[in-house]
Amino acid sequence: MKKKVLSVLIAASMAVVAFAGCGSSSSTTSGSAAASGSTSAAATGEVEYAMISGTTTPEEHPYNLGLNKMSELLSEKTNGAVALDVFGNSQLGNERDLIEGLQLGSVQVTCVSTAPLSGFTDTFLVFDLPFIFETSEQARAVMDSEVGTEILNSIEDQGIKGLAWFENGFRNITNNVKPITVPDDLKGIKIRTMENQIHMEAFRVMGADPTPMAMGDVFTALQQGTIDAQENPVPIIETNKFGEVQKYISMTGHLFSPAPVFMSKDYYDSMPAEYQTAVMEAAAEATPYQREQIDEQNVTGLESLIAAGMEENEPEKAPFKDATKSVYDEFVKDEAGCVSPDIYSRVEEIIAQHPAQ
Repeated sequence: MKKKVLSVLIAASMAVVAFAGCGSSSSTTSGSAAASGSTSAAATGEVEYAMISGTTTPEEHPYNLGLNKMSELLSEKTNGAVALDVFGNSQLGNERDLIEGLQLGSVQVTCVSTAPLSGFTDTFLVFDLPFIFETSEQARAVMDSEVGTEILNSIEDQGIKGLAWFENGFRNITNNVKPITVPDDLKGIKIRTMENQIHMEAFRVMGADPTPMAMGDVFTALQQGTIDAQENPVPIIETNKFGEVQKYISMTGHLFSPAPVFMSKDYYDSMPAEYQTAVMEAAAEATPYQREQIDEQNVTGLESLIAAGMEENEPEKAPFKDATKSVYDEFVKDEAGCVSPDIYSRVEEIIAQHPAQ
């Protein structure tokens, strides 16, 4: 029981500190209340395991909606014995901070994009290849396959347990220079990317100037003109209000972003078997709901962005695929920092079974 209480106290302290740095009095109050509420419940025996989860996305983004659904299901399945509080908006750090937090025990659960995982393992890199998927159905078939499960579970030996595959959807380009219709339109454009060598190389070969940056800094950088562009799925673009500081949205769909849900393995292992089962079931049952929210926000989010004044265009993808072919030659090989040819082949087989309509 000491381990459980200590973990709760560390997590609660981290949440309070994070909220204190947010600069919003209302956020500070609600954040402290949520964290201290979990600790109090644990101390009185109402909650045996009080967990916190962090994301970099706004509260209304499907990452958070999916984790909140998981929290509801977990409470139902354990009669309130296991609680999960969700903190968005990078309040507990950026994605790398959150992943490391699982290892340190300061965070129990997170949902992140796969790109930052390149610093921990090469196994997830197959998802970073440009234009590997044409449809969400193809990507979901891979995530829900045997190889998808192997990838999800590939970092257990680093203290991180895979629970489920949420998703972020296809990534598109926004900028303040011009509509992106062909790869040449990207020449000279300074675009924010995640810190991932495959992503960066894909934009480099198209002539752009890729600039890694933490998600929490992107809006200000766009507003101040430090960067010209960024690339993200529509739900991220809309919930982060990038339409307020960007004029054009080009539906390139150059990358698909899965979003693994991870848990601290030490914390998971400290739970009795019945609670472990509840955690796995709650994550699995929340997954279809989370993906539905992505599908819905892809439509409503784009409508909202256009209504607010953004100019949308849908470029032909063939020229972009041709322009980024060299990325495959460079990164699909049996070397460190590259995509395993075996994993790539198995993923390609699944994609072939789900042709785009």
